[in-house]
Amino acid sequence: MTLTIDSVVLLLAAILDYLIGDPWGWPHPVRVMGWVISRYTQLVIHYCTQKWTRRLVGIGLGVGLILSSGLVGWLIVKGASWLHPLVGIGVEGILLASCFAGRSLRTAAVDVLQPLIAGQLEEARGKLSQYVGRDTEKLSEPEILRAVLETVTENATDGVTAPLFYAIIGAFFPIVGSVPLALGYKAVSTLDSMVGYRHEPYNDLGWFSAQLEDRLTWLPCRLTVITLALFSGKPQTVFSVCRRDAVKDPSPNSGWSECAYAAILGVQVGGTNWYQGVAKEKPRLGNPVNPITPEKIDQALQLTRYCCLIWLGIAIALLNLPYVK
Repeated sequence: MTLTIDSVVLLLAAILDYLIGDPWGWPHPVRVMGWVISRYTQLVIHYCTQKWTRRLVGIGLGVGLILSSGLVGWLIVKGASWLHPLVGIGVEGILLASCFAGRSLRTAAVDVLQPLIAGQLEEARGKLSQYVGRDTEKLSEPEILRAVLETVTENATDGVTAPLFYAIIGAFFPIVGSVPLALGYKAVSTLDSMVGYRHEPYNDLGWFSAQLEDRLTWLPCRLTVITLALFSGKPQTVFSVCRRDAVKDPSPNSGWSECAYAAILGVQVGGTNWYQGVAKEKPRLGNPVNPITPEKIDQALQLTRYCCLIWLGIAIALLNLPYVK
């Protein structure tokens, strides 16, 4: 069977993310987005002091960054394809791989777990502080393991499966392509992580981006939960635990993502976290049947990979049906 170009691009991007990920120091679209957001935010905070002006420029930032990210990605792919079709496929695959964070999540987990397994608790706390916002100076080993698992399972959706979802949608519309939609979603996700806070000076500036990210992530998050539940072989248990616990989380998506993994692994996440010396209680998700261990974290990473492989398999099969060509 001859695969369509869109199928080849999806496969290439998935392979590149799995084998290479984001090499340190290489140019990356998210870094460019982050620089733009940072500079824009500094200007807004300095010059815009009224609530309505910050909301207005926040909407402008969101719409502008999303459209410009998608357009630039589309132009780069078209320019590379004009040079040579194979160059176009290669460039498109590389750009699309940069939207996935599968290997980055695995690298972050290993970075913390290696010193922890070796008994180097202080080093593990220091490594963890690079990836989470909570205070890590006094975390015990079980709390570090919980933090790693929560990071891996929360970011599985917005870092891996949601970008893949929009890349697959784009593949069915060749005039647009996978890259613009995936980059557009990454722009929303980056905006949410940088300005989507419910406190000043970001409350009004990031309101639009936070709301949009919640809505764009809602469907891929639910599809991720359904896929994992079916793959686990115990969908009723997973759905039951999610309906009981996930709704307690203030986020419409991260609670469902974390809870699905917790239900499958038979562990419990959530509890008391400290942020700059202030305690914040997170809802407890899942049942504490098993302790959180490095092996459970590795299983969570494997579940994310299996979910992506299932989606890729279905997408490629559909893209290569005669009536889709």
